[in-house]
Amino acid sequence: MKKDKRFDHWVAPDIEDGVPTKYHWLVQNVSGFELGYRTDIGAFTYINAKNGVVLEDEVQIGSHCSIYSVSTIDDKAGRVILKKQCRVGAHSVVMPGVTIGEKSVIGAHSFVNCDIPAGCLAYGVPARIIKQL
Repeated sequence: MKKDKRFDHWVAPDIEDGVPTKYHWLVQNVSGFELGYRTDIGAFTYINAKNGVVLEDEVQIGSHCSIYSVSTIDDKAGRVILKKQCRVGAHSVVMPGVTIGEKSVIGAHSFVNCDIPAGCLAYGVPARIIKQL
């Protein structure tokens, strides 16, 4: 990832349970949320960390995304992990128990319901690996 000057003085935002941050994204069950260094989360993103959500360093998440560690529709639950320098395109959904590998890219409007290995481009509904990067 090339150096982005907007992260030169990066500071983690204050995160309160169920309250939008100053960047207009929200976490429920904040006690299960781990935020890495120099992360970039787009406005109006929703994160439910009831069973744990880990965003490692330099993760980028587009606006209007949803990340769920629990699903009341199908009773699935599990920790979600977004590895270093992965990117998730706007309007995407990441379901419980999913790990997105280091430096992988998820295309916009994708539905991620299975693990994506490191260094892959994946997109679609459901998201499928398109190629190695």
